[in-house]
Amino acid sequence: MTDTRPYRPGVGVMLLNRTGHVFVGQRIDSTAEAWQMPQGGIDPDEAPEAAAFRELAEETGVTSAHIVAESRDWLSYDLPEELRDVLWKGRYRGQRQKWFAMSFEGEDSDIDIATEVPEFRAWRWARSEDLPQLIIPFKRPLYAQVLEEFDPILRRLRA
Repeated sequence: MTDTRPYRPGVGVMLLNRTGHVFVGQRIDSTAEAWQMPQGGIDPDEAPEAAAFRELAEETGVTSAHIVAESRDWLSYDLPEELRDVLWKGRYRGQRQKWFAMSFEGEDSDIDIATEVPEFRAWRWARSEDLPQLIIPFKRPLYAQVLEEFDPILRRLRA
């Protein structure tokens, strides 16, 4: 049976430091070792770009970043069956996201995951090639798409 629920509109941020490493956070609401990049929903009447900056600030405290690329298309992932009726009050089957690569212009000391509503219990800079192994399995295909899309930027930073 096909799930006819819509995708929740959202954004994702690949925050890159000066050496081309990617910010990843370990979710506070999970005991799994899975990490993820900042992401979240788009508020009604909010532009994706504005949502990306808002989510980045809400999850990491980072306000010193600028967009270097935007995904050409909206990318989506499906939630596993056991989570579909639990997350987002069961209204969505997954999330459809616009992704942004952002250059971090601050210092590591500017990152503060102890935000008003914390989402991460730990954070670190990771090599982009390690992301597929770090992420929760159901998001791996999405992360592969994000990595492919932003590969030219990652190559320039590593050069």
